[in-house]
Amino acid sequence: MTPHPAQLRLRDQPDKLARLDPARPLTIGRESNNRLCMPEQLGLSPHHAVVRHSNSHQSWVVCDWQSADGTFLRGERLQQCRPLADGDEIRLGMRGPVLIFELTAAAPAVQPAARAAAAPAAQPPAAAVSSLDIAGQQIPLEQIRSATVQSLPRHPHIFSWWLLVCLGGLLLLPFPVLFWPLELAALAGWILLGSRKEHTLTVELRDGRAQRRSFANRLTALSHRNGIRKAIGQSLEA
Repeated sequence: MTPHPAQLRLRDQPDKLARLDPARPLTIGRESNNRLCMPEQLGLSPHHAVVRHSNSHQSWVVCDWQSADGTFLRGERLQQCRPLADGDEIRLGMRGPVLIFELTAAAPAVQPAARAAAAPAAQPPAAAVSSLDIAGQQIPLEQIRSATVQSLPRHPHIFSWWLLVCLGGLLLLPFPVLFWPLELAALAGWILLGSRKEHTLTVELRDGRAQRRSFANRLTALSHRNGIRKAIGQSLEA
């Protein structure tokens, strides 16, 4: 089924339009690597929302992209991707800009809304950007197959070292003043270092390559993973 042509219109500036392409999700946010970049808009997150065509819904859908202030459709904050109807208003954040979704009879020659508003007319529109910054590299959305997070101990051999120190400390058993501080320090080191983990975000590309980025915080890694999965239309389930 051929997707119905559609576009987004900036409500406060009706002459600013962004055409939707079923083959390329429209990423929206303040960062320059979004296809619809609005760097000066208050309340907008670096990567705020995505509008794309869903084969499963057979319609255009809007998805929140781990935004700080949320994405709203028909007055409700999005928890998952929602289908769009002609005339729907998408509010980006509580006080952010409002985009109007419109079905069109033909595909007009338009440019992305806020990029043209924020930059001089001589600058190229942001519509050509359709990639994500992963580990310092720009990766086109259509090249991404999947995104996963793996958590592994940062010091995998800490137990062996703790056991070795404890056994060696037995030589100091006749000297309690030295033995017990050594044992307690070894125990504290094992607990502290053994609990530390490294969380690696792996982005698998369709050509078999993979890009990896490490995070100290698991929630941050999962937030990046979920943002990528939403952008490419993949399930958020682990």
